[in-house]
Amino acid sequence: MASCSWVQELQFPQLEIPLAIHQLVRIMPAAAIPAAPGDTLYLSNLDDIIGARVFTPTIYFYRSSEDDSKSNNNNRPVFEILRQALADILVPYYPLSARLRETHNGKLEVFFGPDQGALMVEARSEMVLAELGDLSVPNPAWAPLIYKFPNEEPYKILDMPLVIAQATVFSCGGFSLGLRLCHCICDGFGAMQFLSAWAATAKAGRLVVNPQPCWEREFFRPQHPPIIKHPHIEYMRIDEGSSLTMTLWQAKPIQKCYRISREFQAHLKNLAQPDDNFPCTSFDAMAAHIWRSWVRAIDVQPPNYKLRLTFSVNARQKLKNPPLKDGFYGNVVCVACAMSSVTELVNGQLKYTTRLVREARLGVSEDYLRSTVDFVEVERPRRLEFGGKLTITQWTRFSIYESADFGWGRPIYAGPIDLTPTPQVCVFLPEGEADPNGNMVVCICLPESATEKFIEFLCLKNSGNES
Repeated sequence: MASCSWVQELQFPQLEIPLAIHQLVRIMPAAAIPAAPGDTLYLSNLDDIIGARVFTPTIYFYRSSEDDSKSNNNNRPVFEILRQALADILVPYYPLSARLRETHNGKLEVFFGPDQGALMVEARSEMVLAELGDLSVPNPAWAPLIYKFPNEEPYKILDMPLVIAQATVFSCGGFSLGLRLCHCICDGFGAMQFLSAWAATAKAGRLVVNPQPCWEREFFRPQHPPIIKHPHIEYMRIDEGSSLTMTLWQAKPIQKCYRISREFQAHLKNLAQPDDNFPCTSFDAMAAHIWRSWVRAIDVQPPNYKLRLTFSVNARQKLKNPPLKDGFYGNVVCVACAMSSVTELVNGQLKYTTRLVREARLGVSEDYLRSTVDFVEVERPRRLEFGGKLTITQWTRFSIYESADFGWGRPIYAGPIDLTPTPQVCVFLPEGEADPNGNMVVCICLPESATEKFIEFLCLKNSGNES
């Protein structure tokens, strides 16, 4: 029987972080690159899809260094080490020093012009890290540690630096690195490859690149003529005929985080196993359980309305003919989509929903990816669709802690901070500094009135022997 000791609600404090920005520095590649002003690079339809037209913000916290040369009073060495390493790494990763622009039919391309480069921001706070609360729990109050331009438009990506990094040094000697990477240039795995190279270069004091980065976005050029073999309900525009979106966006949802133990994950996987000979994964079970618990807690109406659960599937290993080259850091993810009515989610068995998730995950193939590329070529969706949808992002797949050792050890925390701007997104995070216990942190947005119900459903308190 599941015990709620296996699921713990995590708290984060309300706080303000006063800081002073010392300088904004344009970072150009440290040596010659194989691109001149006026040159362009092709972006695939997977790079250019509407869901990738965003910056992915992440934060990394580091304790004060025992080496005083790296943590003196003005802490210039921290900024200088990061700055020089970024300039070095922008030579092999030179597309990240460019900009995006629209061409025909709204398609994006990378273009090189004068005075571009990445952006680094040097900041300082008189606070100490301990005043920020539990650094294992993402906190929207950390927003000042990730740089945004004054009056920056939401979702702006055109004519923006593709790497924006803010190094904030605290009075204790610890520091944070707030990073914004344009999703059009790299997916999560590509971002980890770039981050790892930047960190290794900073740590070694010389350029370290393994594997060599590979651009080659032409690998995913559409077929001529386009061949769309699948319905791609993940991108279908559905008029919101349920209470879901209105409830979330009008109620000013709050971000809630829960620590999920390895024991609970195993228990849930056992409960969720479909009645066939094909096993489900821990992700299948957890995604199905979170989806059902969220819909139940929000009390979505009407009962016959069809809801969608979407999540990204890494398609790298599915590409065989030909395979991708090592070092490819572009977008190679497909959006999988499960659909179910409110009634089936609320009243059906967990194993039914888990089977839907598993089928959606396994449905992503090389053929499905090629169909996605051609679908975008023909339809080119112009807006994000939230109708009846929950999107789960699985950060537990990424080696984010291992990738982010810049010479000061692994970060105390690495990951996102604030889901409330997109309250229909849920994130699965690894816990803390390479947590050996296999715990997971689930972050999700809920109306405040639904939080107590959600934790009850999450803990299986109302499920009896089966949920």
